[in-house]
Amino acid sequence: MTKALKLCYCVLLLNTFFISKATNKVDNQEIKMDFSVSFEDAQSHYVEVVLNFENLHSKTTNLILPVWTPGYYLILNTPRYIVDFEVTDGKNQKIKWKKSTKNSWTIENGTASKISVKYRVFANKKSVAESYVDAEKAFIMPNTIFMHVENKIDNPVTVTLNKPSKWSKISTGLKCVDEAKNSFYAKNIDVFYDSPIYIGNQKTIEFENEGKKYSLGVATPQGLEEEKFVADLKKIMSATTSIMKKIPYENYSYIMMEAGGGGLEHWNSQAIFTKGSFDSKSRRDYLDFMNFVTHEYFHLYNVKAIRPIELGPFDYNKENYTTMLWFSEGFTVYYEYLIMVKAGLMEGKDALEYLSGSIKKYENEEGCRHMSLAQSSFDIWSNFFNNESNAKQTTISYYDKGPTIGLLLDLEIRNNTANKKSLDDLMRFLYNEYFEKKQRGFTEDEFWSAATEISGKSLQELKTYVNTTQEIDYQKYLKYGGLQIDLTPLKTEAKSDKFTEKNYTISELPKASKLQLEIRKSIFNF
Repeated sequence: MTKALKLCYCVLLLNTFFISKATNKVDNQEIKMDFSVSFEDAQSHYVEVVLNFENLHSKTTNLILPVWTPGYYLILNTPRYIVDFEVTDGKNQKIKWKKSTKNSWTIENGTASKISVKYRVFANKKSVAESYVDAEKAFIMPNTIFMHVENKIDNPVTVTLNKPSKWSKISTGLKCVDEAKNSFYAKNIDVFYDSPIYIGNQKTIEFENEGKKYSLGVATPQGLEEEKFVADLKKIMSATTSIMKKIPYENYSYIMMEAGGGGLEHWNSQAIFTKGSFDSKSRRDYLDFMNFVTHEYFHLYNVKAIRPIELGPFDYNKENYTTMLWFSEGFTVYYEYLIMVKAGLMEGKDALEYLSGSIKKYENEEGCRHMSLAQSSFDIWSNFFNNESNAKQTTISYYDKGPTIGLLLDLEIRNNTANKKSLDDLMRFLYNEYFEKKQRGFTEDEFWSAATEISGKSLQELKTYVNTTQEIDYQKYLKYGGLQIDLTPLKTEAKSDKFTEKNYTISELPKASKLQLEIRKSIFNF
């Protein structure tokens, strides 16, 4: 998912007609599926959907609408927006159907080889994970609009967008297969669901970098310095490639919407809200935004390719629990800073300032004494938008403590190997071994086994910091990189008899060894 401050850019408006063609196999027979969507009542936020099926070989057909979006760890009540559901056969005769569960529809198609399913969707959520349509634009998250045949995920999908003439541009990471017809392709349902589409009059920029094609769609381009911004995006991507050594896509789309909060990563794109313009008030504002962009981009590697085994294949009907979002999200925060430094867009001391801020944020809240990092991952389904009055006293965010563990693990590996290996080696190993070779995610035991192997020494202490609320020995690990942390109390009243706020600012050691200086230089470039 994204940082808490970020929430996916989503404001699509389709007064359009969506057609998707997928091939499903039931009893070794192909089923042809045509999805069509129109937006004749877009001003009221309604989407009209028609699904045409051919060559059915089963007497019943179960359709599923997902109730969550990958990267967005919250169950969504998307089925409540489905209205006027009906089914007819090839002769336009009505066919019986019933609601089987909150998000599944069972069609009694009998001997009918062709059926059509029609329904409308109320799309009025300006959120990273849901769809929105109005008279000006459209943001479509396919998993909130399109149903799939139960247990038929590994099927290709083609989507044809017949956009209204008043909308001139389409922004999506899907592969275009017919430019004249605005037809796009996804190799399976997972990719289709993970490919947002923005239609409107956004500014679009096409460019290439390292042999790959990119598109940039900007809804509110005021203040955008196009040449500089594209150059900075290229620096970010090239810096990432220099770390990971691989690029897992042929094309990628940056979708940058109007003012809002948040962003969401996708296999072939990222969709993020902006501040409504690109006029940064300060250098820090610009760094914050570019960190945000880098975060969502690195998720392409860390959580999409490199992922805990629980995060795919997905069960779209219920929560998908994992104790390792501190790695998927927290380490991505850590790497956004490293990549920005490596790209030359941020100083190493800026990165330390951001990391110090993360430590202060969770260490100076009482929740760190009650919730472990692993628990914060597992319980995110309950705490994603936890605004209860006791939240800060009982919970923590893996966005804050996660990057700290990333830093400490990086320092530990570098110190143990005389800076011959680093966290980068672990990330590349997980990518190569599990994503490419085994084509699956990794278990928690496999993660720690790989990390221990690369480090050459036991990582039990760091593992304890993840699984418990034990106090972290920051000085021990930071010293490996010629750094120190200020643990003096802040001049504020304690929040309880057992809790005192501290400074937690990371800085340079006055004196450092050759190895310590080398490690610090390798990570922070100073």
